[in-house]
Amino acid sequence: MIVEARDGCRLATRLQGPDGAPALVLAHGLGMDMTLWDAVLPLLPGDIRVLRYDLRGHGNSEAPPAPYSMGQLVSDAEAVIEAHGLAETVFAGLSLGGMVAQGLAVKRLDLVRGLVLSNTAAKIGTPKLWEERIAAIRRGGVAAQADAVLDRWLGRDARHGSVAARARRVLTGTPVEGYVGSSAAVSGTDFWTPVSGLRLPVLGLAGAEDRSTPPDLMRETVELIPGARFEIIRRAGHLSPAERPEDWAAHVTGFLRAIGHAGVPPGAP
Repeated sequence: MIVEARDGCRLATRLQGPDGAPALVLAHGLGMDMTLWDAVLPLLPGDIRVLRYDLRGHGNSEAPPAPYSMGQLVSDAEAVIEAHGLAETVFAGLSLGGMVAQGLAVKRLDLVRGLVLSNTAAKIGTPKLWEERIAAIRRGGVAAQADAVLDRWLGRDARHGSVAARARRVLTGTPVEGYVGSSAAVSGTDFWTPVSGLRLPVLGLAGAEDRSTPPDLMRETVELIPGARFEIIRRAGHLSPAERPEDWAAHVTGFLRAIGHAGVPPGAP
C-alpha cells in the first residue's frame, strides 16, 4: 500500500498479520529498506500485525530533494500508522529508524505504547562528521562509500556471504537524494533531553560489534528512560536483525509478551 505523507511524498508500506491484533511497526536505518526485516518476520509472534515501510528517499518510497528534517520523518511515521488505522503500536526502529521512533514517542504517545530501539542513539555523530559524509556522497555517489559504510556496520560473521551482499545491494541502490536528505536529518537531531522525559516500556538492543552506534552509546540512550531494558546481541554489528535474526526476534518477542502486546503460548513458562 502506498501512503501519502503530509507533504505529498509517497511512502511504500506493507502490513501483515491478523486483523485487529496489536501492531508492531518496523522502521529501517539509513541506506536500507523494509527488506532489512525479512529474516526476523517469520520468527516474530503470529498473533501480532507487522507494519513495515520504506522511509522517504529509500526503497520504493519517493525521494524528494534533500535535505530532510527529523520532523518530516516523524510526520511520515504518523501518516503511515494512521493510514492503516493503527494506534498504541510498539514501534521498533534501527539506527535512523530508531531516531524516528524516539521522536514519534515524544510527539504522539497515542500512537506508541512501547519502543524497541535497535542500534541507534539519541544523537549520532556530529554535524561536522555528517557534513563531510554528505559532501563525499555528493562527489562520488553512494557506491563509492559502500566499503567504508559496510566496514562500520557489519560484524565479523556477516562481512562475507548473503547478509553483506544484500546490504551492499540495498545501500548502493539508495538514491543520493535519499541518503543525503536523511543524513541531514540525523545531523540535526539531538534527542538527549526530550527522550529523558519518556515514560513507556522500552527495549534497547545493541550489536556487540557495531562500530556505527556502539553498545556504550546505545546504553547511555536507553538509560535515559526509567525502567528500560538493555540487551547486547553477541556477534552482531549494526544490522543486527539481519545478522542475528533469531537473537533479535527472541529479545523482541520476549519484550512484546512481557508488556502484554503479544500472547504467551500455551505451556510457556
